[in-house]
Amino acid sequence: QVQLVESGGGLVQAGGSLRLSCAASGRTFSSYAVGWFRQAPGKEREFVVRISGGGSSRTNYADSVKGRFTISRDNAKDTVYLLMNSLKPEDTAVYYCAASTQQWVTSQEREYNYWGQGTQVTVSS
Repeated sequence: QVQLVESGGGLVQAGGSLRLSCAASGRTFSSYAVGWFRQAPGKEREFVVRISGGGSSRTNYADSVKGRFTISRDNAKDTVYLLMNSLKPEDTAVYYCAASTQQWVTSQEREYNYWGQGTQVTVSS
């Protein structure tokens, strides 16, 4: 069983930056693929970015965040980070991290086995 805890959300002005963290329990977390998803008010949850497990750190970004967001992981700390730069009001959402027992999966939510509780990000204009 893996537990995921997100942190780092908050209120920021447009153009600002935030770094989200996803801390995991579990000895095999380094081998798991991890994704970030977000859900804005009144909208369905959507894929943001994913990173592979197993040491290769392969990544894939949604077009809406490409060039502004960066995902990384520190396997020694069992933590995945999401650095968000040049934030826009449309980035406002609850951000969730999710982990899959596979090293690399698609952006489909059903492929992720574990989910965090989410952290709120609000970007003011």
